[in-house]
Amino acid sequence: MFKRLHLATNLATLDEERKILDAYLQPRKEAGNGHLNILEAGCGRKCRLPLQDLQFTLTGVDFDKNALDLRREKQKDLHIAVVGDLRSVALEENSFDIIFSCNVLEHVDNAELVLKNFVRWLRPGGCMILMFPNRDAAYSFVTRITPFWVHVLYKRYIQKVKNAGKPGFDPYPVHFDKIVSRRGIYDFCIKQKLVMKAEYRMDRRPGLGLWLCTSLLLWGLATLSFGTLSVNHRNLLYTLEKR
Repeated sequence: MFKRLHLATNLATLDEERKILDAYLQPRKEAGNGHLNILEAGCGRKCRLPLQDLQFTLTGVDFDKNALDLRREKQKDLHIAVVGDLRSVALEENSFDIIFSCNVLEHVDNAELVLKNFVRWLRPGGCMILMFPNRDAAYSFVTRITPFWVHVLYKRYIQKVKNAGKPGFDPYPVHFDKIVSRRGIYDFCIKQKLVMKAEYRMDRRPGLGLWLCTSLLLWGLATLSFGTLSVNHRNLLYTLEKR
């Protein structure tokens, strides 16, 4: 398919990510008389979309009822909340201006079915904003081969998230279908005749000591994989438009 892909622009901080999302969302507020119908697919406990100064209806779908309850009771930003599986939930076709999915696809077995549903639910001219870790990154390879309990301990004791693994809190088991990658998304856009408006990578560094050890491990894995795994492009952000 693709022998080599270009190096995507890096969003090194959360502030840079927010500016990119905001710059993309603001012009779209004119669509539908200034009112946007937005689907947050796998909404979890908090939305990362900057929705200030926008008029919108926000629908959240998540299979984790505990997370959805926390979202409704604490954030109180959902107009419609649906407990359901993105592979099978019944939503109206051609009904959303924007579909936003953040760190969800890697957790879904048969993620391509979810993406096909996104295409069906999206209005012509609408946009899906996808954020996910790249399956073909060395970092994700480590995530794929380590037991789930390791993910919980890492989140709880390294990232200091005390509720990690409890009901309503991540981490969640990962599947990492092949489509959850740069090549997978490029191929999906061709098949579904989607326009790739933008692609970014989010290669952010933790503390210096931890990052140095992690970098050595990732470079070693990438070298041993003969280019199959990437050190860069650990996390990806796409804006895809339906013709």
